[in-house]
Amino acid sequence: MASTQGRQFGHCLPSGPTQPMSQHMSRPGVSAQPTQVPVTLDGVEWRIDAGLTDYDAALAEMESRAAAIANDGAGERIWLLEHPPLYTAGTSAKACDLIDARFPVHETGRGGQYTYHGPGQRIVYLNVDLGARGRDIRRFVQALEHWTIAALADLGVESWTADGRIGIWTRGPGPGGAEAKIGAIGVRVRKWVTMHGLSINVAPDLSHYGGIVPCGIGDLGVTSLAALDKNNDMAALDAALLAHAPAMLRAIGA
Repeated sequence: MASTQGRQFGHCLPSGPTQPMSQHMSRPGVSAQPTQVPVTLDGVEWRIDAGLTDYDAALAEMESRAAAIANDGAGERIWLLEHPPLYTAGTSAKACDLIDARFPVHETGRGGQYTYHGPGQRIVYLNVDLGARGRDIRRFVQALEHWTIAALADLGVESWTADGRIGIWTRGPGPGGAEAKIGAIGVRVRKWVTMHGLSINVAPDLSHYGGIVPCGIGDLGVTSLAALDKNNDMAALDAALLAHAPAMLRAIGA
């Protein structure tokens, strides 16, 4: 089996079609900490932070947790949060896809190209030990896809993946709406421990995507639960994700 050191996989990653908790207001440069004991889900910590979490601080904490899992047997974690407005550049990002750097741009080790993070978007970072779960990265990514699709279905949104196109897709608002992206997946695996994860547009300012070509796809737009006039309560999405998380973990492997 090849080493996973430095391997990145992104959605900004083509694939085939697939059909109350912790809260804290973070400060810039400080990673948010939950104010309640996090939920434990099948032995995996389920943590939700309120407020906006600084990207660099979150990245440092995520990498620290991944190292502790790989080297010291620390527990796995699923971490839900939001970031202030920013762009991230994956390992395949093209300079021409950064149209207007109106927000900070962070280079990141995840797979994929440019994407946007900001208020009203649910970020889910996963530190999962694939070394103990079958060492199948493709299965991990597909489990995240199905998880996202199942949670969105609970909120009344039909979504899917598509051959040759990255992300989680649905129909945009209005009769016969064009396909639009509502979720993205971008992961990195180091020593068989995952980092980064997924994002779902709940009610972000979609105009903020105008500074980039999201994931390198310029001919299709982005949408959100709010734009689709669906339930855009962040807590409702979190509850749907939690409800389907056991199935997602089983799909990754015991």
